[in-house]
Amino acid sequence: MGARAPLSSDDFAALMAPLGPFEAPPRLAVAVSGGADSLALALLAAEWAKARGGEAVALTVDHRLRPDSTDEAARVGGWLATHGIRHHTLSWDGDKPAADLQAAARHARYRLLGAFCRTSGILHLLLAHHREDQAETLLLRLGRGSGVDGLSAMAASLPTRWGRLLRPLLEVPRQRLRASLEARGQAWIEDPSNANAAFARVRLRHLAPILSAEGMGPERLAATARRLARVRVALEQAVAEAACRFVVLHAAGFARCDASVFTRLPEEISLRLLSRLLLVVGGGEYGPRLDRLERLHAELRGGLSAARTLGGCRLVPSGAEVLICREPGKVAPPVALVAGEDLVWDGRFRVEVAPDAPSGLFLGALGAMGWRRLCERAGRDRLIQLPACVRPTLPALFGEDGVSAVPHLGYNRGEAGAALRHLAAAPLWTLTATGPRLV
Repeated sequence: MGARAPLSSDDFAALMAPLGPFEAPPRLAVAVSGGADSLALALLAAEWAKARGGEAVALTVDHRLRPDSTDEAARVGGWLATHGIRHHTLSWDGDKPAADLQAAARHARYRLLGAFCRTSGILHLLLAHHREDQAETLLLRLGRGSGVDGLSAMAASLPTRWGRLLRPLLEVPRQRLRASLEARGQAWIEDPSNANAAFARVRLRHLAPILSAEGMGPERLAATARRLARVRVALEQAVAEAACRFVVLHAAGFARCDASVFTRLPEEISLRLLSRLLLVVGGGEYGPRLDRLERLHAELRGGLSAARTLGGCRLVPSGAEVLICREPGKVAPPVALVAGEDLVWDGRFRVEVAPDAPSGLFLGALGAMGWRRLCERAGRDRLIQLPACVRPTLPALFGEDGVSAVPHLGYNRGEAGAALRHLAAAPLWTLTATGPRLV
């Protein structure tokens, strides 16, 4: 099939097959901006799901950044209604940051999309990134000096806190998506930002003919990203095996690592394991800069003589092990609990608040002072014993009269402690996954 031919239902089914399995009947959500790429994906996904007795729901995020964005979202909803596709508009309300607006908008978009999927029980959110997007991502990351992970560009499947993001179109040229809409007589919206040379992606598109003439067209660049993704997967498998052999993760959000791992394993694998440990324990989305990671790794290979900090974590030598715990000074501030609501605290713990939780309760780090008062009140010997470096960073429930509950220490005082219906470690990254569990 040519690069300008519409995608057939069989074509799309072949693209979805490696992303399975799906529940029967399948339930999907599709992020739809109104552009040609996402509209085509919405129509194809809806046909695919309907043929299997399921449904695809379209979601448009109105960022409220342009005067006509709300009208455009309504127009998209009208178009999709003619195809029998349910559509929801999710609005990014509130003040917008003056700096790094694109990153903030992206974060808000994924947060809103993820929240809808989570509350609706939808496990699969489809995104319309295509072959040209993949090629541009590779070039952008090459310009930033990225390594294998960055140059492998976008993954076809990415885990989230509630399910996964799916990109079934990464091998599909943009023109085939437009042709798919034209074959159905469906119009689309042209985003004016796609012509704004202030954005690096737009400037790269202007260079596309020159790059293609030099053998760096979208097809070849996307193929390079695909090959590098195979390398990344192999490396991640080695990291996962090393984590299973040498690391013990504790439910309280810290890890014990065999110190010999940093000399026994190939440097690339132990570097990646160290980075992953810092992400899991630190609860962050991005790891530390490579030069800092390499300096810490060199110290670990030589035998850590004193505690070190990096990536929001504290590494403490403990005999033949290294303890990796949260750095007390980097823990998130306390947050007020709202009855019946869920939240993620410190990027590390998911909390479900009981529907009948009383007001005036806060969740925050236990802290050194909280630990001392807890020992005075409960008796140190009656508490679960955890390393001293871990205790100040533990999530604790605070009421008007101090600490009400510290689940990881087995402490729960009265009705206030029952406000925590569920509290469990849920960092963005896991030791054995290939990407962050976003949104």
